[in-house]
Amino acid sequence: MDPAVALVLCLSCLFLLSLWRQSSGRGRLPSGPTPLPIIGNILQLDVKDMSKSLTNFSKVYGPVFTVYFGLKPIVVLHGYEAVKEALIDHGEKFSGRGSFPVAEKVNKGLGILFSNGKRWKEIRRFSLMTLRNFGMGKRSIEDRVQEEALCLVEELRKTNAKVQEEIECVVGRNRSPCMQDRSHMPYTDAVVHEIQRYIDLIPTNLPHAVTCDVKFRNYLIPKGTTIITSLTSVLHNDKEFPNPEVFDPGHFLDRSGNFKKSDYFMPFSAGKRMCVGEGLARMELFLFLTTILQNFNLKSQVDPKDIDITPIANAFGRVPPLYHLCFIPV
Repeated sequence: MDPAVALVLCLSCLFLLSLWRQSSGRGRLPSGPTPLPIIGNILQLDVKDMSKSLTNFSKVYGPVFTVYFGLKPIVVLHGYEAVKEALIDHGEKFSGRGSFPVAEKVNKGLGILFSNGKRWKEIRRFSLMTLRNFGMGKRSIEDRVQEEALCLVEELRKTNAKVQEEIECVVGRNRSPCMQDRSHMPYTDAVVHEIQRYIDLIPTNLPHAVTCDVKFRNYLIPKGTTIITSLTSVLHNDKEFPNPEVFDPGHFLDRSGNFKKSDYFMPFSAGKRMCVGEGLARMELFLFLTTILQNFNLKSQVDPKDIDITPIANAFGRVPPLYHLCFIPV
């Protein structure tokens, strides 16, 4: 047979196989943009701003839709209601880790982020127990974080005015801030939360996978299907956070100035696969920020209106540009 004819036949078979696989899968999955054979929806996705692409798709196909990465279908959950329903209400069924080829090659399916099944549950249980026990003995975990914060202050020695006013009133200057102070510092707590909401560090969550066939709303999602949840759609929900593109600590304050919790605050994800180090991270953020502002005024080297906050990368994670600040001892 002529090699050219054989090549054409092979490509035709692949083309038809691709069409068959995509059409057979879409009969059970949510609707979405029509995929091209073999390459799926890759050309319709802006890899430099995946979150924006998913938001645009959600306007057409609703909060639950399917996109194809090549031949692989991925169900996308967009908006607080869909994300909460999957990760919290049906947490166990959506607790698998979706395929992540690069990480799988490096980690061989090990570690708390990329493992699955019984191994993942054992690692997570051990990690949580270790973090809980991590301060038992002569010093607690809070003492260790305080020590690290003070070390950072010492290195910076060789903005908020309202935050500093609250620090001065509650903590003073004769001791280091501690976690007990947080409940008496609603504005500072709101600032820490708003920073995390506003920067939207992980706009698209690490992929999940359903652990069994799942009937979700009006769809049947087969076991093993990869699930992507848009955290941007939760953190920047304009009904929960008026003017979500504006940095405003008032998003986490009530009319009386008291701190206001929000179920939409999911920078660490939610459900069974939420970040195991969330508690430690929140402690570090509060203690580091308050310790720095207790000791320094922060000043930009350029006029704040000239600062560009556009991320230098904006795919599965937002990478901010570099900034230069002056730390002026108070």
